[in-house]
Amino acid sequence: MKKILLGLLILTGFSVYAQTEINPKIKPDKDKAFVAAELDKKFPVYRKVAQDIWSYAELGFLETQSTERLQGVLKGEGFNIQTGISEMPTAFLATYGSGGPVIGILAEFDALPGLSQDSVPDRKIVVEGGPGHACGHHLFGTASVAAAVTLKDWLIKNKKAGTIKLFGTPAEEGGSAKVYMVRDGLFDDVDVVLHWHPSNDNDASPESCLSIKQTMFRFYGKASHAAAAPQAGRSALDGLEAMNYMVNLMREHVPQETRIHYVITKGGLAANVVPDFAEAEYMVRHPDARMVEEIWNRIVKAAEGAASGTETTMKYEVISGSYNLVPNETLARLVYNNLKTVGGVNYTAEEVKFGKHIQSTLTFKVPPLETASQVQPFKTGGFFPASTDVGDITWVVPTAGLGTATWVPGVPAHSWQAVASGGTSIGYKAMNNAAKIIAMTGIDLFNNPSIIGRAKKELDDYVGPGFKYESMIGDRKPPLDFRKGKQ
Repeated sequence: MKKILLGLLILTGFSVYAQTEINPKIKPDKDKAFVAAELDKKFPVYRKVAQDIWSYAELGFLETQSTERLQGVLKGEGFNIQTGISEMPTAFLATYGSGGPVIGILAEFDALPGLSQDSVPDRKIVVEGGPGHACGHHLFGTASVAAAVTLKDWLIKNKKAGTIKLFGTPAEEGGSAKVYMVRDGLFDDVDVVLHWHPSNDNDASPESCLSIKQTMFRFYGKASHAAAAPQAGRSALDGLEAMNYMVNLMREHVPQETRIHYVITKGGLAANVVPDFAEAEYMVRHPDARMVEEIWNRIVKAAEGAASGTETTMKYEVISGSYNLVPNETLARLVYNNLKTVGGVNYTAEEVKFGKHIQSTLTFKVPPLETASQVQPFKTGGFFPASTDVGDITWVVPTAGLGTATWVPGVPAHSWQAVASGGTSIGYKAMNNAAKIIAMTGIDLFNNPSIIGRAKKELDDYVGPGFKYESMIGDRKPPLDFRKGKQ
């Protein structure tokens, strides 16, 4: 029997000698071998799920087919499904089990506008102007579902108590769906949250990120003939451009870690008509959420001043806002040990050819392809210069995540190269790795709930006594039409 188990461990890429740093007495045994074997066996099934969602490429709050695909898998596996949570039609909560501990797993599935791309190493648009999975959320959602199902099977096999909660979270790319879930208390009874994200390497180090607030600024003026009666008009575009000018001057007088970016989404339709409406989307980011609010208030003042000076009217709508990530070293080390156990992605000859071609399309120095098979060293104090609505969750529940090399090393997120990589065997193999790591970490937590206590204490120490979570979006409802017209 020992020889059979050893053979299974080797076959699934599982090291019998690995052991967790949290508790040296916990050794990788048949439980984690079971997880690896089950996911390898069902790999073709989950690969097809991810391929389907990749082809749907649905934008935030419009992911009807994608959410149905994931829910269908979970429903078939005996999970109880709650749909339309927090007033978001494509959001859902899938629950299995009873009692504690309660392990939450996050699943994203929205795409990005304008990044349609085939799974080939040259630029090949599938639908002109169409969306694409340039952040790999088709892999994200599928791997999380696969991990939840496998963890459920393990609970049944071992007659273990405990609850799994899979959160189907839409609209990460600008809609901040998770913030509404946190605001509505959906994580109040969750002990630990696990998540992952597609990447170009394999890493599970704890890190923070930028807080963010996203706003649509809209100016209203008076239309008139731009040549025959310009004096009768008041240009909404003038108001918007005046605002942009003032904000650009303001960049000299904000902390250097600040990021302010905008795009004019509507600026008029004809040059001989004074535009009576103009609109811009703004994002302001900083590591500290309090500083984000301070800078955002100054941007609002610039908009108000611009409207006053151009005799136009300004209104704004806060679309989203999220906190920075709270790192949790206790959980991160647990995840990292399982990442080391599973390892990275080993390329076939065909994948090497694809990877080299993809890298040749990049205009900067890239790491070697072998990076995809390596695990990055564990380090603390990390910082990722972007934003995620996972941030809000980390302020109320101990949370840990990881990245696996779903993209060719060097490929940046939000690029056509990421869409292409994520639609190939490279992406799907790394997706399977992520599912194994999350499920194995879940086993560690179910078997050793004392780890959860240490993780909670670490969070409490970070946020400080008396901390009370308040979202950055106020009492607004989810912006369900945010991406409409861009699909």
